[in-house]
Amino acid sequence: METIKTSADVLFILLGAIMVLAMHAGFAFLEVGTVRKKNQVNALVKIMADFAVSTIAYFFIGFSVAYGVDFFADAQTLTTKSGYELVKFFFLLTFAAAIPAIISGGIAERARFNPQLAATFIVVALIYPFFEGMTWNGNFGMQAWIKATFGAEFHDFAGSVVVHAMGGWLALGAVVMLGARRGRYSKDGKVSAHPPSSIPFLALGAWILTVGWFGFNVMSAQTIEAISGLVAVNSLMAMVGGILAALFIGRNDPGFVHNGPLAGLVAICAGSDIMHPLGALATGVVAGGLFVWTFTLCQNKWKIDDVLGVWPLHGLCGAWGGIAAGIFGSTALGGLGGVSFMAQVAGTVIGVSIALIGGFAVYGGLKAIVGIRLSQEEEYDGADLTFHKIESESVID
Repeated sequence: METIKTSADVLFILLGAIMVLAMHAGFAFLEVGTVRKKNQVNALVKIMADFAVSTIAYFFIGFSVAYGVDFFADAQTLTTKSGYELVKFFFLLTFAAAIPAIISGGIAERARFNPQLAATFIVVALIYPFFEGMTWNGNFGMQAWIKATFGAEFHDFAGSVVVHAMGGWLALGAVVMLGARRGRYSKDGKVSAHPPSSIPFLALGAWILTVGWFGFNVMSAQTIEAISGLVAVNSLMAMVGGILAALFIGRNDPGFVHNGPLAGLVAICAGSDIMHPLGALATGVVAGGLFVWTFTLCQNKWKIDDVLGVWPLHGLCGAWGGIAAGIFGSTALGGLGGVSFMAQVAGTVIGVSIALIGGFAVYGGLKAIVGIRLSQEEEYDGADLTFHKIESESVID
């Protein structure tokens, strides 16, 4: 019976890894549909290449930094418990690889290809697993300190802060270091419109991400016996809350509508296992509205040229999700309890701080050493022709 249970756990977490792996196609098509046509090929290649680099970085360094586990033993040792530790690595790798996929959307259309791969390696090998281990493995005493100070550990079930806020705030550093796309903002302060190249591709990416997210959240239980239908329904309610808020506040804009479910799902990750479904709905509504409002401010007032709005979507909605777990996870609001509002604030602030410092350090360092931005001519031609020597739709006479 023990062998059957172990094998079932392996299959369970493997299915989760496959679902989250599929989400990377969602990241790719969301970016393809948002960027201009001359950068579509680059969006596709970046996501795939970043995943490969992330795998190497996390296998050899990152997983060990976070959990103190490496894979340098013989294969017989690695296959104990039906190879559970291996598929756990695969599952958590798909989370780690989401970080550069998030960053990719923010820096689109003007970032050099090879320096971004170098940044991906550094982030996934060192910066992301540093905070991942602090939160999910108790490294460096962060959780012990938070619990002693605020009465409960920082709770982040599926990564509102560990994955999404980290990715969004890392991306902010990259976006600021790169600067805006040429021609995006005029000297008199006017904003030049860069509309999405393909709403159908954008919508396809959003749907792939939305479906895969149920593996992202539900399979974060990591074992069959820990699975909870509450996580699935809370994810659903937050998703629809995000859609409806983005629909109404965004005035039917299809870009906002299709990012609405993602905002809700980002925010619900942290508390999906402890909130009441009504709390999850409220969390999603706030996240959807927060995304529309802050995306508009970023682009039009603050002049932060974050192409896909990854800082508002992942950075701010992720931080909101970490804090929301301390609000709607409380028994007073129908949650299961075991959380502290101040513990959630503390953990969120620590995660955001590490990501923000890391983003400016990595991209600032690469900018000073090798440069991270396309030349004016290369940006005008587009990343597709510059790096890949082909357009997304080549015409053959």
